[in-house]
Amino acid sequence: MKSLIIIGARGFGREIVDISKHCLGFGIDFIIKGFLDDDKSILNGFENYPPVISSVEDYQLEERDVFITALGSIKWTEFYANIIIEKGGEFINLIHKNAVLRQNVKLGKGIFIGAGSLISTDVQIADFTQIMSYCVLGHDVKIGMYCRIGDYVFIGGFSFIQNRTFLAVRSTILANIKIGENVTVGASSVVIRNISDNVSVFGNPAKKIQF
Repeated sequence: MKSLIIIGARGFGREIVDISKHCLGFGIDFIIKGFLDDDKSILNGFENYPPVISSVEDYQLEERDVFITALGSIKWTEFYANIIIEKGGEFINLIHKNAVLRQNVKLGKGIFIGAGSLISTDVQIADFTQIMSYCVLGHDVKIGMYCRIGDYVFIGGFSFIQNRTFLAVRSTILANIKIGENVTVGASSVVIRNISDNVSVFGNPAKKIQF
């Protein structure tokens, strides 16, 4: 049986401890070993969590270790995942038992899919993408690496979401839309046209915004 190590012991990491107990393979293929985090005191005051074993940088891999990232930041997800990859670490997928994956879904590694999400036929999801709860991905959708798809997001059929893009809670992407790399789509926004790289959009219809 594999020993799951969660990268990040902050809020999302604590959620992953509980969620992983309801994911496919828990107690059969893997158990939870602990966290990697650079703050060993981060769980002080919280009960019933596994220990912070080490920082990511200092951790020495053991034989049955497998990993999942639990970081809210796309930037830091990629940063720390690459450290473990360089050490030779193996990442698994965490898929909630209540998620539905239809025919011919293709998944990379290090992927999280939350409760109640529906992944339709012939969808492709690349490495280290996080899909939160109650999302709907229509047929033939493609999602790049290191994306974060917030709760209750809808993505219409044949849409393509490129690498390192964040779709905030309840955003809607209509069918046949292409969204570039490093894009942020604000909460409850409705995307009706293609979005180029390195843009933040918000509203209904979604429009480019600047900070």
